Parts: sequence; structure tokens; C-alpha cells
Amino acid sequence: MSELNPIPLILTGIASICATVAALGYYGYLHIAQPEDALLLADYTMLKTVPGEDYKVSLKPANQVAQCVDGVLVLFDLEQKGLSGVLVDQRKRAVRCVAEDAPTVE
Repeated sequence: MSELNPIPLILTGIASICATVAALGYYGYLHIAQPEDALLLADYTMLKTVPGEDYKVSLKPANQVAQCVDGVLVLFDLEQKGLSGVLVDQRKRAVRCVAEDAPTVE
């Protein structure tokens, strides 16, 4: 029996992996996350409201919009379309919300 040369098999395997990764990237199935894709929880602070005390907030709105989706608070970024995330606490637990209509003034 003659010995089988492993070099062509190794090169074929590497070429197959490279071609697969290239095809997945071309068709949009592969996404390499960038640091600017993430919104950090540290960027948000909750202001506790106490009856009778004033608090100040900026008149300029944030670049994110929150919406209640299936009982979880989801943030959508207005600048980068398609960027969304779930608001979580320091233990990675999702912040829950109640999907109610806004109160009406009668």
C-alpha cells in the first residue's frame, strides 16, 4: 500500500472553511459585531421621582426609543436602523414592562 499524502487533504479542508465563511458573509448570515453596535447599561441612569421634589432632565430627547414587546422593554436606536436591544439589569435580567395604553385625560 502506498502512503496517502495529507497535505492536499489539509489544504482542501482549509479552502472549504474559507469558502464557507466567505459565502456566509456575502449572503449576510455572518455578522462581526463592532463595539459601537452595543449600548451599555452604564449609559443609562434611573431618576427616582419623589412627590413634591423637582428633578431636571434635558429637553433634547435620547437617540433611542423604548417599546414594550412581549412584556420586555426593548430599545430601538434611531440613528442606526435595525439596532435594537433589551434593557437588562446588572445581573442580565430583562426589565419587564406592562403593555398598557397611555392614560387619557377626560
